[in-house]
Amino acid sequence: MATFRAVRIDKADKGSTAALTAFDEAELMDGDVVVRVEWSTVNYKDGLALTGKAPVVRRFPMIAGIDFSGTVLSSSHPDWKAGDQVIGNGWGMGETHLGAYAERARVKGDWLVRLPDGMSAREAMAIGTAGYTAMLSVLALERHGLNPQSGPVVVTGAAGGVGSVAIALLSKLGYHVIASTGRLAEEPYLRELGAAEVIDRAELSGPAKPLAKERWAGGIDSVGSTTLANLLSMTKYRGAIAACGLAGGMDLPTSVAPFILRGVCLYGIDSVMCPIELRRQAWSRLATGLDKEKLAEITQEIPLDQVFDAGAKVVAGQVRGRIVVKIS
Repeated sequence: MATFRAVRIDKADKGSTAALTAFDEAELMDGDVVVRVEWSTVNYKDGLALTGKAPVVRRFPMIAGIDFSGTVLSSSHPDWKAGDQVIGNGWGMGETHLGAYAERARVKGDWLVRLPDGMSAREAMAIGTAGYTAMLSVLALERHGLNPQSGPVVVTGAAGGVGSVAIALLSKLGYHVIASTGRLAEEPYLRELGAAEVIDRAELSGPAKPLAKERWAGGIDSVGSTTLANLLSMTKYRGAIAACGLAGGMDLPTSVAPFILRGVCLYGIDSVMCPIELRRQAWSRLATGLDKEKLAEITQEIPLDQVFDAGAKVVAGQVRGRIVVKIS
């Protein structure tokens, strides 16, 4: 195969352009494993790259897409051989290394995780980076010592990809989950996922007090900014919040009060450069800790040529749950 289909992003006079085109296999970047990409997904960062609304892409030309699942075609890496089913996400794919919206990818074998037993390649991308990030957040709360007996946990951006998977994971573990959303019409959907309560995000959008009434033992936040500041001010003594997104902004207008007066911990969740052992743990837990029926309910499938429209909708907050992309 001299060329293959790929979503290529090029530098433009103002910003960038994205188009589905033929990509020359000779232009693939260095790596010791070549993968036939079968499935990908549309994450918030993918939406930013496709629309050019934020400077996500740092090399041109770029193939968009930050995660994939597929089958190894060839390998010089000792851990992988032709026919192995693998997951790749993060490590700069779609940003500095040619990404996943393509029929071929050449990557470093050290970046890959073996597809867990009992999980299909499609299911892996129905979970995607968003679901993997949700699992990393759950693991952080568990390492902190939280459990269902600790008290309620809150999930912001609840109807989005990270939020939807986080609710499903936490509810299956037995937590009382409070879902925060700006789309209250999605309350039946959120309760079906396992949310015990649904609150309007407006409750968390005003200026944060240094300390407010204690409402939850922990939480997973994909919004940032004022929302995260309010979460911290309302977290119970020795509770914890896992911060994994910035849909509402990169600023954090808070004070030290929650940290030094209530002993609250703020955990930063990085999915891009996360160590391989923690990645394996997260994907292993996802294989057993996520209800597959719920996963199927929150997932819609699109072909590769529809990622442009889907990316714009994700950035605009108009997508519920997860989008899986059929590549080939």
